[in-house]
Amino acid sequence: MRERHRGEAARKPGEGASETSCREVATTGAGAPGPARQRPVELWAGAECTVNRVGDVYFDQLERTGHDARLGDLDLLARLGVSRVRFPVLWERTAPLGTAPGAFDWSDVRLKRLAALGIAPIVGLVHHGSGPPHTDLCDPRFAEGLGAFAGQVARRYPWVDAYTPVNEPLTTARFSALYGLWYPHATDLGAFYRAVANEVLATQASMRAIRRVNPRAELYATEDVAEVFSSEDLADQRRYENDRRWLSLDLLFGRVDARHPLRRELEDHGVAPRQLDEWCAEPCTPSLIGVNYYVTSDRLLDSRLERYPPHTYGGNGRQTYADVEAVRARPEGIVGHQAALEGVWRRYRAPCALTEVHLAGHREDQLRWLTEAWRGVRAARDGGADVRALTVWSAFGAVGWNKLVTADAGDYEAGVYDVRSPAPRPTALVALARSIARGDALCPAPAHGIGWWRSNSRLSHSAQTGADEQTTRPSVLSIGAGAFARRVEETCARRFSCVSAPTLGAARRALTLSRRRPWAVVFAFDPSGPAPALDAELERHGASILLQCAPEPSVLMLSSERVYDGWSAAPPRESDRATPGDAEGEGWLALERSLALFFSRTLILRSGFAMDPERPDDPLSRALSALRSGRELHVAGGELVSPSWTPHLVDAALDLAIDGECGVWHLVPRAPCPMLELIRRFAACAGVPFNVGVKHTSAPSTRGPMRALTSERGWPLPDLEHTIETALEAYRRARLAQRSPLVHQRSPSQTAS
Repeated sequence: MRERHRGEAARKPGEGASETSCREVATTGAGAPGPARQRPVELWAGAECTVNRVGDVYFDQLERTGHDARLGDLDLLARLGVSRVRFPVLWERTAPLGTAPGAFDWSDVRLKRLAALGIAPIVGLVHHGSGPPHTDLCDPRFAEGLGAFAGQVARRYPWVDAYTPVNEPLTTARFSALYGLWYPHATDLGAFYRAVANEVLATQASMRAIRRVNPRAELYATEDVAEVFSSEDLADQRRYENDRRWLSLDLLFGRVDARHPLRRELEDHGVAPRQLDEWCAEPCTPSLIGVNYYVTSDRLLDSRLERYPPHTYGGNGRQTYADVEAVRARPEGIVGHQAALEGVWRRYRAPCALTEVHLAGHREDQLRWLTEAWRGVRAARDGGADVRALTVWSAFGAVGWNKLVTADAGDYEAGVYDVRSPAPRPTALVALARSIARGDALCPAPAHGIGWWRSNSRLSHSAQTGADEQTTRPSVLSIGAGAFARRVEETCARRFSCVSAPTLGAARRALTLSRRRPWAVVFAFDPSGPAPALDAELERHGASILLQCAPEPSVLMLSSERVYDGWSAAPPRESDRATPGDAEGEGWLALERSLALFFSRTLILRSGFAMDPERPDDPLSRALSALRSGRELHVAGGELVSPSWTPHLVDAALDLAIDGECGVWHLVPRAPCPMLELIRRFAACAGVPFNVGVKHTSAPSTRGPMRALTSERGWPLPDLEHTIETALEAYRRARLAQRSPLVHQRSPSQTAS
């Protein structure tokens, strides 16, 4: 008996057929070259549609991203040039207590719209779920229940020709029945194997029911078939894990016969031999295998525990080892999309497709990941694999996967569209997806170079093999001096090759020496101080700097809420007229206008209160220092702020610039916060007494208490809770380095990466 490790990380969109037959022949035959091999690669799409259960709570991605309320999202997908959409008609959403009147209203409207748009659906019935409340993956009635629901769906939509009854059966079984993260929260190998068998039975039952209505309906089976690597002493465990990663597909293809390496183990853990024999005799062969491959899919098992944190430890009853993401610990890195597709093709000789291509990260890396996936598809086809399509997944983003969708909390990850705007906002991935639909991949200049998963700096659990070549990375020019400018430069340098200079004149000389052509220019003047007068410098050096940059560079200016006088009843929006209340506000507004007139592509990013312990005049540092020492703390009564963390500001600004955004944007969290409440929350987290010494004062006569902003363009910053959590960790680190007044800190539950 082998006990699977528990250290999983996140990865981590008619009559006539026989009632008993689920046999299906792939459209081109077993590896035979056919017309499909010469077809262009299709672009497919999908919205992240997981509905998983934790305890008695269901987490619905369609609801959390707002996709379930926006019919127009389907038109946005059509404009990408997609030919198919993975579309959810999910058991848990449609019939949680049995089919009621109106149960199919949501899917009726949307499937009708897809038909009008000329897009074929691939209907999914369970996506990382465990079914309605009355069942679960380990319930013997699960397969019968899903089969009955599948029949209802087929009768409702008899024209649908492709189905995925259960998405990623093996992955779902691991999370639900082996690691205990999702319902039914089992943590033993027997429950895991029974769950996989139930999912395969449910797939078989579903396709039988569907084919009674539509004999031509095809099964598109999806799975994450990532590879497992190990240290030499764990070779047996590695072989076992790599045999098991194919299990759901091997069962569907009828391959788990007496010679299969897992046959005995399945029988020992409660899977009936007669059932296994029936699958071998009458397989439910997929027409297409959907490969879901993520940057964290490949794993490394390593017995050298001293290299890894304790939460990664697991074992098999005989050996203890760390189970970590290969991308973070294996010098050779991940296998990549091409190898994943070729592995599926070699094993099954069935048509395949990339059915989930998504990366949570900065925009340039999202572009690189999609480009790499496209190149992997092309290379696999050139090598003889029958690869039909690439799917832009999480087209409208995803929520909470950094916490494995186990709580209401969790970060939003943008997809092809960013839904943190009043309407889904197209990112730079839209243009790339459209170019893929046309047959190529035109990656923009900021995304040239390698992704972080191909860099040496990715190796957080082993010795790095050398520094990355900085000259291969796209370049950014940062102009400004002081602590704020240094923080901006540091953030830019994490993502790009950064040329920095305090003034325009110095920037001109630095570009000449570096011989780099930046795609973006960032004016990093501290929004909490006075704005510099740049008209003369722009006249003298601006044209020369433009000549040394890439054609039509993006220009970013981090501006200030001081362009408003602070006396408005509500936080100002971008369309509200700027009304400076003092000379500093006038200076910032004049600087905005000067840069917008001089540069053709200027993005003015107004922010509110930026927290940063590196700044000597940081208001939070001063407030906490006063509280710690018992001095009186004076806070303007009713002062409302839009707090942000400087690296978050810069990261969001760079993403917006890559997306091609211009004009004025209020880069603030969605919700403002009273300054007094912000200080109280920081003091509570830092263990600093707050109940004495706080006095309200009147706001200055020249500026009112409204220091908050809001946006009508979108809120690409993290929410306030995440911002405070991240900033507090930075204050804690600064205090440990003797640069901050914080004492007696309690670390937040999760720190920023």
